Amino acid sequence: MDLVDEDKKSQLVQESSEDVHPPRSKAQVLLDRVTYVLTKWGIETNGIQPIPQEERTDTRLYQMFFVWFSCNLNVLSFGTGSAGPAFFGLGVRESLIIILIVDLVSCIFPAYFSLFGPKLGMRSMVQARYTWGYYGAMIPSALNVFSMQGFLILDCIIGGQMLASISNGHLNDTLGIVIIGVISLVVTFFGYRVIHWYESIAWIPNVVTFIVMLGVGGKHLVVSGPPAPVSAAMIITFATTVASSVISWCTVTPDYGVYHIPNASKFRVFLYTYLGFFTASIVSHMLGAAFAASALSDPTWETGFDNGNNVGGLVASVLAPAGGFGKFLVVLIALSIPSACAPTMYTFASSLMTVNYYFAKVPRYVPILSLIIVLSLIPVGVVGATRFYATFTDVLSGSIYRVVSDSL
Repeated sequence: MDLVDEDKKSQLVQESSEDVHPPRSKAQVLLDRVTYVLTKWGIETNGIQPIPQEERTDTRLYQMFFVWFSCNLNVLSFGTGSAGPAFFGLGVRESLIIILIVDLVSCIFPAYFSLFGPKLGMRSMVQARYTWGYYGAMIPSALNVFSMQGFLILDCIIGGQMLASISNGHLNDTLGIVIIGVISLVVTFFGYRVIHWYESIAWIPNVVTFIVMLGVGGKHLVVSGPPAPVSAAMIITFATTVASSVISWCTVTPDYGVYHIPNASKFRVFLYTYLGFFTASIVSHMLGAAFAASALSDPTWETGFDNGNNVGGLVASVLAPAGGFGKFLVVLIALSIPSACAPTMYTFASSLMTVNYYFAKVPRYVPILSLIIVLSLIPVGVVGATRFYATFTDVLSGSIYRVVSDSL
């Protein structure tokens, strides 16, 4: 009798366990195995799920400096500064003063938002659910998707222009845009830890290039006044453009502290992030303004700049006297543009997962979401390359409103 009862009990336990844990399909089992192997290789497999506290063990807070230093010390930030003289008609002095004041203030905002990464262990758009609600958060998430896509287009345009400018006709802007997009896709595939490692060294070629640009082209820099009287509208629009290029990172910075220790020093997180943003932004912005204002005084620079529509061509023209080494630096600085693209693409994917439940079901390492970015940015980038500053201001004019809506 006891044996019969025991058999019945074991049968009931087995049936109840099957109800709780239904049989897994072969596809699910294979997916679990792939996830396990990729995790062993150091590839991030987590999507938008909050990071468990036992996995938030990274104590290297200084990484936050290098991530944001690399992201902002590049030719897109150089192009932001060049918009003052080239697009808004300001002189060098006016542009530099505006850049100094705006960068000092605007870098505070992304540094503040970076505090929420270690504290909550959640992606920025997931955090928005606490204020907007589950369905309401889809609105800022969708806006963030479009904004991230806009910045990716700008980055790829400049990278494509730079590669095309030194290829002697063998490579056009379109192929250059594809190359930058694919490299960014590869870096993004490996996820959080590889992006942190990549950002710790991606700034080196940019620093070398900017130093060489000053050494080679410094004697051609001129302190010119504005071609027309400066109006309040010119000052405000340029200041807003510079501020937007920095503040738009607010929805990205929390994503790069989610694996750091939850009791991380708020002061250190803020300070590292602020210094990373400020030191990189002010250098890139001021160099862009100085070289763009001086382009009219040098026929070679003016030709490369193409009436302000080819920032990559301007950089290549400045480095032309360095010969083969200058071309090598142009290639390096172009191939380092993924330092800004990869974090943007990473946040694009997490924001898209927040927009719709079905996107969240796609494993992070399956590059479907990132492929959507690359395939959509290519045609838009090709068109935008012919009118860079118009595209540039269109993207930034929308980003500032998106950041405000996200923070409510």
